[in-house]
Amino acid sequence: MNKPSIETLEKTASQVRRDIVRMVHAVNSGHPGGSLGCTDFLTALYFNIMDIKKPFDPDGRDEDMFFLSNGHISPVWYSILARSGYFPVSELATFRKLDSRLQGHPATEEGLPGIRVASGSLGQGLSVACGAAQAKKLNKDDKRVYVLMGDGELDEGQVWEAAMYAAHHKIDNLIATVDYNGQQIDGPTSDVMDLKDLKAKWQAFGWDVIESDGNDMKSVINAMSLAKSLSGKGKPVVNLMKTEMGAGVDFMMGSHKWHGVAPNDEQLATALAQLEETLGDY
Repeated sequence: MNKPSIETLEKTASQVRRDIVRMVHAVNSGHPGGSLGCTDFLTALYFNIMDIKKPFDPDGRDEDMFFLSNGHISPVWYSILARSGYFPVSELATFRKLDSRLQGHPATEEGLPGIRVASGSLGQGLSVACGAAQAKKLNKDDKRVYVLMGDGELDEGQVWEAAMYAAHHKIDNLIATVDYNGQQIDGPTSDVMDLKDLKAKWQAFGWDVIESDGNDMKSVINAMSLAKSLSGKGKPVVNLMKTEMGAGVDFMMGSHKWHGVAPNDEQLATALAQLEETLGDY
C-alpha cells in the first residue's frame, strides 16, 4: 500500500485539529493544548509509520502497538482512531458525555477499538510499553511498541525506573516519544521542575536519543524512520520531540493556560477559521 504524501498528512492533521477544538468546546471540558501540539506526530504515526491491523486486535500480535501515557490528550487520539477507521467518525460527538466510549481519559471497560490500557494517571505508560515490548520478544513477534509521554510527566519517578529497566533488559523494539513542549498544568516545566539536559539524561540511562520538530510533518516522519532504523540494535530509542502547546491555533500556542481549558463560542470560531476542513466535520 502506498503511504500518503506529506501534503495529505498535513491535510489530515488540519481536520484532526478541527475535531479537537470542536470536541472540547461541545462539552466545555478537555485538554486542547497538548492535543493540538501532538496532532502532527499522531497523524504521521497512524497513517505513515506504524504497521497496524484492522479490525482492532486487543492482543496486538504481529502488528505495531501504541500506548498513550499522557492520557489527558485523548481528544487527538480519539480523532486519529476514528479518522483511521477504528470506529465511526460520528462517535466523536459523544466525547466526555454520559455512557460514551470516549471518556475524558482513555479507558478499556467501554471496549473502544484502539485502546489497550487505561491511561491518564501519569507516569505509567512507559512501564506498560516495556511489558508489551518484552512480550513481543518472547512471542518471536518482530513488530515494535510505541509510547508517547509528556515532558511534565517525566517528573514521575516511575518513568525513570522504566527507563532503567528498558535499557538493562535491552528492550530494543521499544520507541518512546516525549512531547517536549516545555509546559505543564501548573506552568512552564522550567519553573515547576526543571528538566535540564534531557538528551544527556536519556543517554545516561542507556537509550539511543533522537530529536525532532513535532510540528513539522517531514521532521516527524524523518525522526520516526530514523528511530525504526535504530531499533533492534540492543538499545531502546527515545524521540525528544519539540512541540508548541496549542499548535495550529494562534491564541492557544505556547501557553500552559490552554492545557485543560475549552474555547468559548467566539474562540471556537476563531480557531476553526485557522484550520482547513479537509475530510468533513463530524
